[in-house]
Amino acid sequence: MPKSPITPKLFKFLRELKKNNNRDWFTENKPRYLSDVLHPAVELVAELEKPLAKAAPMLGVTPKAHNGSIMRIYRDTRFGKDKTPYKTNVGISVRHQAAKDIHAPGIYFHLDPDECFVGAGCWRPESSVLAAIRAAIDEDPKAWKRARDNKAFATAFELSGESLKTSPRDYSKDHPMIEDLRRIDFIAVAPLKPKDFSDDKIVAMLIDKVKKAKPLMKFICDAIDVPY
Repeated sequence: MPKSPITPKLFKFLRELKKNNNRDWFTENKPRYLSDVLHPAVELVAELEKPLAKAAPMLGVTPKAHNGSIMRIYRDTRFGKDKTPYKTNVGISVRHQAAKDIHAPGIYFHLDPDECFVGAGCWRPESSVLAAIRAAIDEDPKAWKRARDNKAFATAFELSGESLKTSPRDYSKDHPMIEDLRRIDFIAVAPLKPKDFSDDKIVAMLIDKVKKAKPLMKFICDAIDVPY
């Protein structure tokens, strides 16, 4: 079995970046970023490509240092109060073939010294997608419960994200599925530890999580009429 391309050096760099989140430090340490973070992440994505094609053919990854599955480390500081220039995590986005952006259903791998996880589903779906998911829950609550409460899925994942404090328009506050209909994110999270990413079995671990996410992914994809 091949060794994991990810080593503790990746998390060491990210911890140091949290303490030194400025352009001078990053420029000086960019060779470390490339050798310890970016290139190993690209290699991990490359190792995921074939098993992912078997486990979830509608999902795909692109093992490239730029414009691929690895999210940019540079933060967009134009609109937020936080003006630190760099993200202090590694994000790997596994996109659905029908997806044009991060709001479509997909899988996400998050590497952070303080929190590692696999995310699945739809984060902040646009209004028509959100409406379609809610309508699918309303029309067939049993199908939603089967997906949500599937044993393999529920053992690995926990539903997460934000919800409305009030009832969404068109749904009564007494609706039997109101807790789920209030969701504005349809995502689930499976926690991992930083040391898991240095394990030789990391590719198998991640693919196992992708397989266990299938009930949620299929329900969402069916709701918005894309194959899974």
